[in-house]
Amino acid sequence: MHLVLEYALADDYLERRTALRDDHLTLAQQAHERGELLLAGALPDPYDRALLVWTAPREVVERFVRQDPYVTRGLVTAWTIRPWNVVIG
Repeated sequence: MHLVLEYALADDYLERRTALRDDHLTLAQQAHERGELLLAGALPDPYDRALLVWTAPREVVERFVRQDPYVTRGLVTAWTIRPWNVVIG
């Protein structure tokens, strides 16, 4: 079972992300190295959403969200966690 974390991004996401990007990417890279986070990235044109695919329990994903500077500093305006039943791959 996979979980998909979807972020809704603020209108000024591209302008504001630089100051927080290193901390955000460090947190994500650590989760990836632990085998919890499989894939992550923003959806371009427009940059209004980001998707993070997890192989970890929901509580791990929720802990990530609570620590993510993109969330705590308002670059993410809303988020959802949903199960994803992968049938191929």
